[in-house]
Amino acid sequence: MLRENQSHITEFFLLGLTTDPNQQMWLFASFLATYLINVVGNSIIIAAILGDAHLHTPMYFFLSNLSLVDICFTTVIVPQMLVNMLTQRRTILFAQCLTQMYFFVAFGITDSFLLAAMAIDRYVAICNPLHYTSTMSPRRCLLLVMASWVVSHLHSLTHTILMARLSFCGSNIIHHFFCDVQPLLTLSCSDTSVKELLAFTEGSLVIMSPFIFIIVSYVYITRAVLRVPSGGGRYKVFSTCGSHLMIVALFYGTIISVYIRPSSTYSVTKDRVVTVIYTIVTPTLNPFIYSFRNKDMKQALRKLTRRAE
Repeated sequence: MLRENQSHITEFFLLGLTTDPNQQMWLFASFLATYLINVVGNSIIIAAILGDAHLHTPMYFFLSNLSLVDICFTTVIVPQMLVNMLTQRRTILFAQCLTQMYFFVAFGITDSFLLAAMAIDRYVAICNPLHYTSTMSPRRCLLLVMASWVVSHLHSLTHTILMARLSFCGSNIIHHFFCDVQPLLTLSCSDTSVKELLAFTEGSLVIMSPFIFIIVSYVYITRAVLRVPSGGGRYKVFSTCGSHLMIVALFYGTIISVYIRPSSTYSVTKDRVVTVIYTIVTPTLNPFIYSFRNKDMKQALRKLTRRAE
């Protein structure tokens, strides 16, 4: 671990979730099990969608991409955290720290854009069903996914370049379990006002734009559903959105509380707990929420199981 009087920091010390050895043992077991469930569960979702022709639709195309991003999202964080817990070596090189931050931000933003694309798909299917095939054509769906990846990586690249230009010459202890934007900014001995302004304004725009699309889509969906005469019909139409709404609530409910706020309100303890929810718990729950609440997914999973036997 580097001392504070060195002129430039070349590595950081990740404090992690706890320093208590007894707590680390059960945390290691919990995160390892959660990560394996995440990878296996989301991989099964992808395999089921690819293997069932009935699921080759825009909604499941977006879902398969969401599952892929969820695997990547947690893989950026959890394996490194598990190694640190196991070896008790918590240092990470400056370049590795920036790389981790880059992919974490990129996959997180991609997640939010894909959730917005799924909301748009539900809006068109419910509010404009006659134009659904032409509006959500395979080409447009592919363009939506490609745009999600490109914009997310450009956003992340901007923040990573600005972070790399900052000086780190004081403490190298990161009060977090991975390299995130806000914990790194608190360690810089440079003027971070421009970076913080960009993180709050441009970051808020990138995070909130998909969220606004989701809210507007569901306002129109709700209006359309309320016009359905029978209660059973309303439930049937709106139930197709239930799984998506649960994921949106989990993802945005936690991520907004961490990033869409002034840096002066930053809380190490609170943010570490909330971050665990949207980086590890939510991606793990995705396959269960979609498979348990979706008849088509259940059928596809049964077919996949029969082929595997």
